[in-house]
Amino acid sequence: HVDFSAEMERVLSVLDCAVLVISAADGVQAHTRTLWRLLARHRLPVFLFVNKMDLPNPGPAELLAALRRDLDGGCADFSSPETIAEAAATCEETLLDRYLAGATIADREVAELIRRRALFPVCFGAALNLEGVDAFLEVLDRYTLSAVYPDTFAAQVFNVTREGGDRLTFLKVTGGRLKVRTQLSG
Repeated sequence: HVDFSAEMERVLSVLDCAVLVISAADGVQAHTRTLWRLLARHRLPVFLFVNKMDLPNPGPAELLAALRRDLDGGCADFSSPETIAEAAATCEETLLDRYLAGATIADREVAELIRRRALFPVCFGAALNLEGVDAFLEVLDRYTLSAVYPDTFAAQVFNVTREGGDRLTFLKVTGGRLKVRTQLSG
């Protein structure tokens, strides 16, 4: 939502991936395009959940076509293994050759396409009714590559606030471990 733009922009630099929720009834709005450009600038993989499919809407095929037109041609229906394999195969010629020869495309290969922003999984549902939510979470879990961080402690600060007399620092740990009451300098 546009009201949370400042907070959203502040955390973009520390995300590993993003989930973009789009209303099936409203489709891609101007603010959605702005968010899409910001996510592209930060090179973040994006998983899309088209919500409110229980309300009147154009339907999955039309919504997917609009996402491809308004956001990226790599938006793909991830509702079945067949649609996932087809979408992955269209991203690279070597995958297409293997797919046409009947070979299986591995989950890791699909995840790598998503990481490189060549493929954007799209799932449909109605979150309020818990329809499609489990399937979306399965897609998110299955096709998200875990970041590999070094053993040496490192972190990126993305926000500093005050609460009462205390200063709170929000950070993403990008290496090693941070224990309670550890003093940091630097």
